[in-house]
Amino acid sequence: MSQQDNVRVARDEAAQASTPAPTGSPTPGGGSGRQDVELPALGLLGTLRFAWTQLTSMRTALMLLLLLAVAAVPGSLFPQRPAGPEIVNQYLEDNPVLGEWLDRFQLFDVYSSVWFSAIYLLLFVSLIGCVAPRAVKHAKVLRAAPPRTPRRLSRLPEYGRVVLEPTGPAPGEAVEQAAQVLRKRGYRIEVRQEPEGGASVGAERGYVREVGNIAFHLSLIGVLAFMAVGGLLSYSGQKILVEGEEGFANTLVSYDAFTPGGAFSEDSLVPFSMSLKSFEKVFDRESETHYGQPLDFTAVMEVQDGTTGEPEERILKVNHPLAFGDTRVYLVGNGYAPEVTVRDGNGDIAFQGPVVGQVQDEVYTSLLTIKVPDARPDQLGFVGFFLPTAYTGEDGVAVSIDPELFNPELNLNAYYGDLGLDEGKPQNVYVLDTENLTELNSRDLEAGGITLSVGESYELPQGKGSISFDGVKPYVGLDILYDPGKWGVGVFAVLALIALVVSLFVRRRRVWVRGTAGPDGSTMVEYGLLARGEDFGLRQENLALRRKFEQLWPVTAPQEPGLSSSSTTSSPTTSSTTSGTTSGTSSGTSPTTASAAAGSPGTTPDRPVQNRPE
Repeated sequence: MSQQDNVRVARDEAAQASTPAPTGSPTPGGGSGRQDVELPALGLLGTLRFAWTQLTSMRTALMLLLLLAVAAVPGSLFPQRPAGPEIVNQYLEDNPVLGEWLDRFQLFDVYSSVWFSAIYLLLFVSLIGCVAPRAVKHAKVLRAAPPRTPRRLSRLPEYGRVVLEPTGPAPGEAVEQAAQVLRKRGYRIEVRQEPEGGASVGAERGYVREVGNIAFHLSLIGVLAFMAVGGLLSYSGQKILVEGEEGFANTLVSYDAFTPGGAFSEDSLVPFSMSLKSFEKVFDRESETHYGQPLDFTAVMEVQDGTTGEPEERILKVNHPLAFGDTRVYLVGNGYAPEVTVRDGNGDIAFQGPVVGQVQDEVYTSLLTIKVPDARPDQLGFVGFFLPTAYTGEDGVAVSIDPELFNPELNLNAYYGDLGLDEGKPQNVYVLDTENLTELNSRDLEAGGITLSVGESYELPQGKGSISFDGVKPYVGLDILYDPGKWGVGVFAVLALIALVVSLFVRRRRVWVRGTAGPDGSTMVEYGLLARGEDFGLRQENLALRRKFEQLWPVTAPQEPGLSSSSTTSSPTTSSTTSGTTSGTSSGTSPTTASAAAGSPGTTPDRPVQNRPE
């Protein structure tokens, strides 16, 4: 058995001898020891403390973060009231039983539901309770001195030793010079006097790793906080503007659709107005493979900012929004609005103006719905298609073959009866409910469908009136957004990314250097390195420090054949240290003899050096 095994066995026996007998175990005399002690109940305060400890643990924070992601899934599976209340109402009509239960669990209002808000708040509290104590603790560490120098540096994962020439500096001076080397390499240092004589320096660097870790979690808190601010104070709305028609003023009644935040106030609406002066579309006319594809959209807007009161022209393009304070106006769609005039059975104009079409494909085939509730004696309705460049095939069906207005044409079916608008129930302006209507014109009737080119009119059957196609105007679809929290979310998201990179790639290291005087008056400098966690670059740092020391001081050359002052060995029984040298042994001395030669300059400590501590 080796000497190390003997030491280990002796240490284990001593530990077993000092371990007290378990509570309640039999005694040598046949009796029993003392009875198990009954622990007192936690009580209310203890229970609250235990619950707080569990809530603020990192494991709980990760579980809540995962739970929040899972809880957001129903918001993508089911229609949400803030985004489309009419879709939710239709879903409830189509699925009365399932819809009622889904509504009870607030699955149509996921992001404002009680259970989603509870998860959100718990995650927020958990992160704060987890990060705050760590930040306070690390702040104390930043002000504290580096740890004291270990008695045996050779036990550290990386160890080195150099023996200086007699002309070299004294131990204290050598340690001071080593401290300056470490300072230049980014270490925070503290020079100390050793109790047995000599001096040492403790150094540490990589504090920014923990700073990055804390900053990452603080950034997550910032992201959550500003997301909450945005969810409460933000709003979004949609508006369609037709070229040359009535403009838009930033008031609630002017929006086609409006989605407010949880704490929205009408006072947060920035005063401004705008109208569409002109709109230009550019399509590809050169490429054979992408012919007719859109290349650019440019809207010339006439805007009036409420703070200046002076109208001016601004250019609105895709991904180049208009800005009014913190409110942004985005170009999200465009199309054509045919101008029509509808006269009722009495010959009066019941409707006149542009009708916005819903674009269906890349050649701007548009679905049209025209409701004329003021027509007399019967209300009128029309549904059909607008074709920018109409082409009629051999089957008699007209289609559009180009997105530009080369041959605009209307194809409509007509209805009369009760449109249902007088009942007070909200309706989709793009959908015509024909349940209570009678068909006047269609391809299936003798009268046929209505086909109109620009400037043409059509008399409806049964004297119900007429419809004329007067022209075409372009329109734009606008998204108007106000989110006071988006800048904070962006800033903290970038900070979180930077902090994550820092916490992953910065290594925390400790270095100790000790200088002692040898019997012949020379100075021996030994040093050790320790990493906090895995650090695959610790070995390279060891070698770099050794090179610096050899450049700084006159170092005694090793006496073993084949070794240089910067040679390294990994065998635990050799006299050379991890990156040090052995100058006090002859070339024929065995490793065991060299290890026993403690006290001579350049020798190893009184035990074999290992790459890793036991």
